[in-house]
Amino acid sequence: MLTRRVFLCALSSEYCRMKYDKPALRTDQLMDLLIQRGIVGDRDYIEACLRSVGYYRLSGYTYPFRKRSGDGSLLDEFEGPLNFQLVWDRYRADRQLRLLVMDAVERVEVFLRSQIATSHSLKFGLFSYATDPKSLPGLDRKGSRKKFLERVQAEQDRSQEQFKRHFFNKYGDEEQYLPLWMAVEVWSFGTLMTFYKACPSSVRSEIARRFNVHPTVLESWLLCLNTVRNICAHHGRLWNRELGTRPMLPKRDEAWRSPVQIAGNRVFVVLSILIWMLGSIDGDREWHERVIRFIDRVSDVFPAYLMGFPDRWKESPVWT
Repeated sequence: MLTRRVFLCALSSEYCRMKYDKPALRTDQLMDLLIQRGIVGDRDYIEACLRSVGYYRLSGYTYPFRKRSGDGSLLDEFEGPLNFQLVWDRYRADRQLRLLVMDAVERVEVFLRSQIATSHSLKFGLFSYATDPKSLPGLDRKGSRKKFLERVQAEQDRSQEQFKRHFFNKYGDEEQYLPLWMAVEVWSFGTLMTFYKACPSSVRSEIARRFNVHPTVLESWLLCLNTVRNICAHHGRLWNRELGTRPMLPKRDEAWRSPVQIAGNRVFVVLSILIWMLGSIDGDREWHERVIRFIDRVSDVFPAYLMGFPDRWKESPVWT
């Protein structure tokens, strides 16, 4: 058996689980480690930055500069001397990007909560989501409705909102759940997304029309925004990462294809979606213009192609 295990480890590392034996290091030792690998800069400044954000978080911004071995795997050393200031500037610019994105996601989310509550409750009533299975046909699968209501109940119970306490103090003898227009305000974005997917097609279509897209496109966008929201909420690196989900785009709208093809699963497509959604909500271009100014300002720090930006991206009708 031991021979077989050694043989499998030799064939593929996925069969072999190694013991993690790296020691804990002080900040000054982590700084020395970066310098050994090719970082250059003022030692006191580097150490102060490491103390403020941590080695592991900051190391993610050094990946594009690391050497590769013959088989393409990343090495610890950097390609030539790497100025620490560039790494720090990327970290700070990424933080600004996350704040910019969250500003737009918040606006979309607030609007979506309002539209879902209005569209569904006008057709089915304020409590039908909890009492009438026909009001959420997408939860017809065995156990789906029960799990959804358990999640709704848990989020409702966790809420510390004053309006929730007031409602149950007054109506708690008769009602177990909040009316929909209150309920959506205490749900997580994930629960809100599940609710939208479970709505009758008439409700989903009505909400999607507010964003000038097909319901299946909006569903895909909400999944994408949920991923981005989680990255931003946990202060994760956003600028050059693949999101793990490739959102659908409107098939019949040439604005997404000509003269510039909008596609992919990086920041560019997310920004494009948010520009479209905010424009559909109120036509306000203020956030749109802030994004363009930001991209222009950080062009020396963030290569646009690493964020998924194509050539001539400013010529896209979505961006003009």
